[in-house]
Amino acid sequence: MLRLGAFMRPVSIHTAAWRYPGAFPDANFNFGHYQRFVETLERGRFDAFFMADHLAVMNMPMPALKRSATVTSFDPLTLLPALAVTTQHLGLIATASTTYNDPYHVARKFASLDHISEGRAGWNIVTSANPDEAMNFGLEHHMEHDERYVRAREFYDVVTGLWDSWADDAFIRDVDTGVYFDPDRLHVLGHKGKYLSVRGPLNVARPPQGWPLIVQAGSSDVGRQLAAETAEMVFSAANNLDDGKRYYADVKKRARAAGRNPDHVKILPGAFVVVGDTVEQAREKKALLDSLVHSDSGIATLGVLLGTDVSGFDLDSPLPEIPQSNASQSGRQKLIDMAERDNLTVRQMAQYVGGSFSTLEIVGTAQTIADEMEAWLLSDACDGFNIMFPFLPDGLDDFVDQVVPELQRRGLFRREYEGKTLRENLGLPRPENRFFNPSQ
Repeated sequence: MLRLGAFMRPVSIHTAAWRYPGAFPDANFNFGHYQRFVETLERGRFDAFFMADHLAVMNMPMPALKRSATVTSFDPLTLLPALAVTTQHLGLIATASTTYNDPYHVARKFASLDHISEGRAGWNIVTSANPDEAMNFGLEHHMEHDERYVRAREFYDVVTGLWDSWADDAFIRDVDTGVYFDPDRLHVLGHKGKYLSVRGPLNVARPPQGWPLIVQAGSSDVGRQLAAETAEMVFSAANNLDDGKRYYADVKKRARAAGRNPDHVKILPGAFVVVGDTVEQAREKKALLDSLVHSDSGIATLGVLLGTDVSGFDLDSPLPEIPQSNASQSGRQKLIDMAERDNLTVRQMAQYVGGSFSTLEIVGTAQTIADEMEAWLLSDACDGFNIMFPFLPDGLDDFVDQVVPELQRRGLFRREYEGKTLRENLGLPRPENRFFNPSQ
């Protein structure tokens, strides 16, 4: 069975989504629109709403930045609790950086979201790729790439340890004796590590899911290792079937080597999906959408993904040698490899990434889209997809009204939710408390 997340950045990943005919130009900053989106996702039986986040305005030149609808967005951990009361089954996943947050804050907020949603919270662990974020937190320089991941691993241990502060049965609330909780069912973490020092305990009861779902999007070697050791949902960036199969096999192998059950690591590549009544109509929608991307945006996006300023490059020549940077290494290398393999010019690369950021694109009818998704699932290239909608609301409505019924008809996707929590719907176990044996 396919697992489906809806990846929102904060609404659509496509630079021109807000300009598409019929789209909501203010969608990323309009709570009423978000309510409509999550209600549609729940009607489509999606596993989760997955909201990306940044802690700085994107580091783009102003000619491109002024065209970006993602220049502002809601804080996810303010938005998602509000959406929790609009929905009953949909998972609610938020990004929170391990580089520019403290673990106590992250543990407390996600535990609270899990209680408010009755077990539907998920934490997307990121180390932050935008170097400008450092300057918003009193730092002059972004921590080095590999070191960010080492710190993230310790951060994860602290957060999950804080979630285990209380045994599930700690709160006895005995009105007659006046005892609210059992002190023997409370654990003080007392963590002192290389990067972090956190006493604990957390002042929120253990989350309904034990731990909120752990999500990660690592593609570099250190990122894949972090995902294999910690993540229960992995957002992969494979944009073709062969790459998808290799990534899937690698992360599952790493998870097994780390002593984990590979079936408990769900790999969901991002998929930018455009639906049409015919393949030609879908292609026309995509062509119209891409035509609305200004060249300034494409060039700037390419620069962000490569971690270097490309505005001075000869646009009609091949991509020159790109120096190492402190940005995302996996995304950078994927673009460099693609430019070399396909002999693309800088202009062609900018056009390619200016819309959907070089992710997997599936453009066609409900039937052809389902064909491709089925092929990925049966080839061990994925466990599902994080769907990126080209524009909203129509792109979302098209997927739910046309693709979901086709997947259900083939027996590839649920007709009803299996459980109450996000973990139950994904077929994932509830983590045991590391400090308290359930039989005690």
